[in-house]
Amino acid sequence: MAPNKTKKNKKGRYGVAEIKTLGNDLLSSASNINNLPLLLNFVNPSSPPHHLLESLLSLHSFFLPLLPTLPSSSSRAADAKGSEHQSHFIYNAWLRSKFDELVKSLLEVLVSPRQQQEEQEAVKEVVLDTLMEFVKVANGGRFHSAIYHRFLHSIVHSESSVEFLVDLLTAKYFKYIDVCYFTVISLKKLATTLEGKDQSEDKSENADVADASQLSSSTERVIHNIYYTISRVAPFENSDNTSDLEMWSRSENEHKQPCGDVNADDKQVKPGKHDNSVLSAAKIAKKMKLKFTQAWLSFLRLPLPLDVYKEVLVNLHQVVIPHLSNPVMLCDFLTRSYDIGGVVSVMALSSLFILMTQYGLEYPNFYEKLYVLLVPSIFMAKHRARFFQLLDSCLKSPLLPAYLAASFAKKMSRLLLSIPPSGALVITALIHNILRRHPSINCLVHREDQVDEGKGDKATDEATAANSDDAKVSASQKLGIDHFNYGEPNPKKSNAMRSSLWEVDTILQHYCPPVSRFALSLENDLTVRAKTSEVNVGDFSSGSYATIIGAEMSRRVKQVPLAFYKSTPSTLFSDADFAGWTFDFKDTSEIMHGSDENADKDDQNSGKRQRVV
Repeated sequence: MAPNKTKKNKKGRYGVAEIKTLGNDLLSSASNINNLPLLLNFVNPSSPPHHLLESLLSLHSFFLPLLPTLPSSSSRAADAKGSEHQSHFIYNAWLRSKFDELVKSLLEVLVSPRQQQEEQEAVKEVVLDTLMEFVKVANGGRFHSAIYHRFLHSIVHSESSVEFLVDLLTAKYFKYIDVCYFTVISLKKLATTLEGKDQSEDKSENADVADASQLSSSTERVIHNIYYTISRVAPFENSDNTSDLEMWSRSENEHKQPCGDVNADDKQVKPGKHDNSVLSAAKIAKKMKLKFTQAWLSFLRLPLPLDVYKEVLVNLHQVVIPHLSNPVMLCDFLTRSYDIGGVVSVMALSSLFILMTQYGLEYPNFYEKLYVLLVPSIFMAKHRARFFQLLDSCLKSPLLPAYLAASFAKKMSRLLLSIPPSGALVITALIHNILRRHPSINCLVHREDQVDEGKGDKATDEATAANSDDAKVSASQKLGIDHFNYGEPNPKKSNAMRSSLWEVDTILQHYCPPVSRFALSLENDLTVRAKTSEVNVGDFSSGSYATIIGAEMSRRVKQVPLAFYKSTPSTLFSDADFAGWTFDFKDTSEIMHGSDENADKDDQNSGKRQRVV
């Protein structure tokens, strides 16, 4: 305990001016090399920001010109020949160890939470710039991927928020193709290591429950950090013109020394060993798409949390799939997501549809799974607009069998009875397009032959069994039978071709005027394609009560509904509404007088009947 107290007391005696003096002495003469450990003591998360920045400025100026001449951390003293060379090697090895301590301290400062937000951001920006300078020159002008990998490892496994740090890295350094290249390589290795760690933990049987829950939370945090970083990597396209690509490290045109081995990814090239394979911007651009694909595939194999899972599915078809070397490699992930059901299947539909239409993916059960997704809850989903547009695109092909188109049309018409008006509008638009694209199912709109057949069967039954009440009941019920099975998940077995779209007729009397008006379009003969046109589902897919009310308020009508009656109504209901009932108003005295007269007449009639008897 005594040495620690002495160290803290010595550290507390130094101010900003004293630290600046120590740095100037270190830079002016090699005899003041003992100031190096003193300055390193101030590079830690607990140091005041001014002390940390002042010492870091001196250390950066001291190490930067020496880094190309320092030996690697794995070098041994036995490699140096002669006592003079050996002593020089020992000195350089000691400097290398102090540089490794500095890098370790910088990484601790980067991922450590500080009390004041403004000071934290300023210090982290300076530390990040210093660390990236070391990455740039520490390997003889080549990209030092080992230091950069340690940096990404610290970000991914950080217990504090790394959003500011990753955003800063994205804004300042992700514009360089070599930085993005080594970023996806390191993230791929981190994801692969995490995947192997999870598999080994699943196999262990004697794991403590508390430790397992803590481990799962830490794993979830690591996955969040990996996704936040990899989703911001710019996928540089493979183009012949590489003059616009910027390199953070020195490129092939700036020096004739080898810049690295493309196949070794992040292995450092030994100083003095010449390699003809130079890591230039052109060679990185050729390898970038492959490394980008490997990184995303390794990440998607991880047990993603639900929020990350949903965000990945939403952005996958726009951010990832266009930049992969072989997008079909995502088929396992997408089909597994599509089979989950619910909102996850809705989110996976976009990417899966792109793979099927643009990259030739075959998925035999696609329409069966899509058919199951048609439930009332889908009209409340967040991404319902995109789902309905994709549903319309999936049913556009004229090669769909009639039973499949009929099943979708019938199930959607059944949903008309239990969905809000905004959903009824989009369903009506979808049914309109289906009937127009597939004339073979227009029999569902009008089944006159079935009605006539039912009448014939009824007449035959009444002729053969005139005195049978059961036969009459069964014959009268034939006209009201709907053979469609709403709960059948397989559209081939739903019996939709034997049914009709009677639900469409019900919404003609819908309480919402836009729904009833739009439903009138289904009464047209949609088989005449020259006189009809498809409805843009996108105009209705984002509808809600607010949009319907806004459209009605902005609609100009010829005859405005009046708030009073032109003639005073005499009855509450008309006689046509209730056959056999009358609602005429009569005075109570007249009703009582009429009832007395009727009673007297009844008494007289009864007396006469008694005398006759």
